[in-house]
Amino acid sequence: MSSEITVAVNGALGRMGSTVLTAAVAEDGVTPIGGVDIAASGDIIEIAGTSVSVRLTTSLDGLFESTKPDVVVDFTNGEGAKESILTCIDAGVRVVSGSTGLSPEDLDEIGRASAAKGVGVISASNFAIGGVVLMHMAGIASKYFDYADLLESHHEMKVDAPSGTALSIAESMIEGRGKGFKQNVAELQTLDGTRGGDFQGINVHSARMPGRVARHEVVFGALGQTLTMIHDSINRESFMPGVMIGVKHVVDQDSLVIGLASVLGLDKSKP
Repeated sequence: MSSEITVAVNGALGRMGSTVLTAAVAEDGVTPIGGVDIAASGDIIEIAGTSVSVRLTTSLDGLFESTKPDVVVDFTNGEGAKESILTCIDAGVRVVSGSTGLSPEDLDEIGRASAAKGVGVISASNFAIGGVVLMHMAGIASKYFDYADLLESHHEMKVDAPSGTALSIAESMIEGRGKGFKQNVAELQTLDGTRGGDFQGINVHSARMPGRVARHEVVFGALGQTLTMIHDSINRESFMPGVMIGVKHVVDQDSLVIGLASVLGLDKSKP
């Protein structure tokens, strides 16, 4: 692999995709060379905030006909993301994916294809480094508390609920605790669903509204005390350092890596 990593973005016209292209221009050792978006109407995309433009196509196959990047950064959705990732693997192009909505079965299929071809893939629900640290810390704290609520809020255009990050946090909490949480069951619910979704005793709540990018809040409860952990992403630029770390890491991988924790060294056993 050359010292300069070439990158294309799938979902290039979306808010996250366009932010990734701008970040790639500014990142040392990374060069954007293409974009893909099913909504593309032209064959060139000008990267916001820069004087750089790259080729734009409506499909990955169309892009790969003329150029093959080292890495494709994928910010699409679960329905199309699996096929996009498999297309990249088949072409020998590594992938950094922030697409949520992939099922465990989807990830199993991607993992098998990645290992068979020796093509690295990083699939992460959240690229905000603080969010990944929160996930790790929540797993550590979980063994010391019996009750927990998880609240997440995002912009009004987010299609899935709860967020992939919220589910990853909840999974980390159960893994750290080694069992489910205790849970209050209301004798009377005057409004159905008020207690939120139930993930092994964790009450999970989702809010969607303008003015938010992403917030995740974990509240632990014990006798006479609570512990609250909050991470806010104020803008989409908050995800870019993590994405660029992923791009630089995936070029040395030959299989599927799930989550950014291992890339940051946070996948070691919790105390």
